[in-house]
Amino acid sequence: MTLLAETSDVMTKTRELCAAIAGDAHFSKLQQDVERFLGDDGARLMYQTVHQRGEELHHKQHSGVKLAPTEIREFEAARDALMSNEVASAFLDAQDELESLQKTIGKYINMTLELGRVPSEQEVAQAEKGGCCGGGGCGC
Repeated sequence: MTLLAETSDVMTKTRELCAAIAGDAHFSKLQQDVERFLGDDGARLMYQTVHQRGEELHHKQHSGVKLAPTEIREFEAARDALMSNEVASAFLDAQDELESLQKTIGKYINMTLELGRVPSEQEVAQAEKGGCCGGGGCGC
């Protein structure tokens, strides 16, 4: 039997982890924040506008073009308005937290595969700082 067989301990525990995440009350709140944002056309438009403008300014700056102070002020005002929108702000916070959850779980799994054992919290924290060799479990 392989590790990926439906009846393997690894797949059973994977499904248990997924059930624990899906059943967590805080996770449900994060999902609600995302769904509320997706259902709010005004918040989505505001987010898309700020995101696109930010990319334009970033591209412009990396092309060697000096940004005008008015461009910067307008972008900052739009970003501040976005962050003061409760729906958009909750969405951005939820997005950050879900991304952190995914990265942390991935880090533990990757390090387990590298080390051949469950990494300690200290090893994971060290790896998040870049580890001794720029990442990974320092099995170098």
